[in-house]
Amino acid sequence: MSEQLVLSEKRGKVGLLTLNRPKALNALNNEIMQALSDALLAFEQDEGIHVIVLTGSGDKAFAAGADIKAMQSWSYMDVYKSDYIGGFWETMKTSIRKPVIAAVNGFALGGGCELAMMCDMIIASESAKFGQPEIKLGTIPGLGGTQRLTRAIGKAKAMDLVLTGRFMDAAEAESSGLVARVLPVENFVDEVVKIAEGMAAFSSPVLMMAKQCVNAALETTLEQGLQYERRVFHATFALEDQKEGMAAFVEKRAPNFKNM
Repeated sequence: MSEQLVLSEKRGKVGLLTLNRPKALNALNNEIMQALSDALLAFEQDEGIHVIVLTGSGDKAFAAGADIKAMQSWSYMDVYKSDYIGGFWETMKTSIRKPVIAAVNGFALGGGCELAMMCDMIIASESAKFGQPEIKLGTIPGLGGTQRLTRAIGKAKAMDLVLTGRFMDAAEAESSGLVARVLPVENFVDEVVKIAEGMAAFSSPVLMMAKQCVNAALETTLEQGLQYERRVFHATFALEDQKEGMAAFVEKRAPNFKNM
């Protein structure tokens, strides 16, 4: 393909990735997900990047699902033997330690909603729509839609979306706990990048530690999670950034973190 499927841009300490299939409403297929995986890993390895923002090109969609035309003729053995939507489709969760913000503009449906949920937080524009409409296609979500959605918004709401295929607007998504913030459509991506820049000003290793602890809350009992959090909190006292941050607070000045 001559088309660049994922656009990559550096804005200071923020890495901005844009899904770039606007004519297909940024529908997800193996090619675009391989390109996204490569771009994510490049930012993960770049010490100058502290926070990643993922968005979709155009105003209509973050990603309006997986590429149905590509899938419609596949057999069970086609998807099973290739482990379709495994492997590099899961790079976001398996290999990226830096915080990733999904900037959802327009539709985030099916695989698009699932991709947004794989990010660490979702910020939506007022035009955003979320949904898992796979039931209308004779199938079910396969990239975490029944699992992450249930953890994010609870069983009742998840059942509603998965079993009816209806869409949820940005306001409902925020009130349900799926979305962290809702911002105006105007200058939406730039405003999300500003939020990311604020995060990126903090210590990069501490950002990764904090992300790791929050994620652990979904995988452990409360007692195990508390013990894990305490050990990581203790570990921050080995960082130069902890010394600088607390010294700056006592001295009433801005900290100068060295990410060490």
